[in-house]
Amino acid sequence: MNLQQLNKKINAYERLMRLDKPIGILLLLWPTLWALLIAAQGKPDWIIVLIFITGTVLMRSAGCVMNDLADHSFDGLVERTKHRPLITKEVSKKEAYWLAAGLCLAAFGLVCLMNRLTIYISFAALFFAATYPLTKRFLAIPQAYLGIAFGMGIPMAFAATTGNVPTVVWPLMAANIFWAIAYDTEYAMVDRDDDLKIGIMSSAITFGRFDVLAVMLCYAATLLLLVIAGQQLALGYGFYGGLGVAAVVAIYHYRLIKAREKSQCFKAFLHNNWFGFAVFVGLVAHYFTHYFM
Repeated sequence: MNLQQLNKKINAYERLMRLDKPIGILLLLWPTLWALLIAAQGKPDWIIVLIFITGTVLMRSAGCVMNDLADHSFDGLVERTKHRPLITKEVSKKEAYWLAAGLCLAAFGLVCLMNRLTIYISFAALFFAATYPLTKRFLAIPQAYLGIAFGMGIPMAFAATTGNVPTVVWPLMAANIFWAIAYDTEYAMVDRDDDLKIGIMSSAITFGRFDVLAVMLCYAATLLLLVIAGQQLALGYGFYGGLGVAAVVAIYHYRLIKAREKSQCFKAFLHNNWFGFAVFVGLVAHYFTHYFM
């Protein structure tokens, strides 16, 4: 294999892992960072933070490879996915299986640096990541399952930092599930016609003409559950200011998706990075004022 062929193969692997599209990493990372900050009461161990960030990148990459393997028979029929490396034969299925296995092993190697409880929870995280692609065949709202898979960093963060999983994890997890339904419904609104044609389930199909209303109700539920978590944790005004900014972001998304134009729905999906960032900044603001003012 010459240098040009090697570069093409590396590029294909990067696209298979979606490293060229970091939004998935960010949507997976924000709730994990929320949990790390809360679990450490604003003073996280930076070694643990680095391990979780690296693990998030590895597992999101593995999840994308597993998703493409599971959807191999469908992706060629969808306009947005017909150029993915498995469909174009730039990467073989055997290579993809080895790549997914290697990424999972690398992530597990990092988890092994944590305590036993974190390791146990990581097995559940792997199960949800590996089985999510299959849920599109039978679940009316597979986005809810995605929310669980994307939220497993929350109990893992608490377990790694404190050695236990406190009750505040559950409203945080529930908030992440509703947030995932909101942003992935926006994403699914782009593919709705193709999904109907090939028989894949999605929340955009299930919600039908109430899709925009459902997205906004899910944003509202996300914010309400974060308020409940904030009350349990006795968080201050800085946190609620962050939630206020997140609410403004959600309202902006309504303006984007209300006409159901595909490009605008996709723009709203990508913009969810700022929703997660706003919540994170609110937490930083709370702990900054708590310790320094």
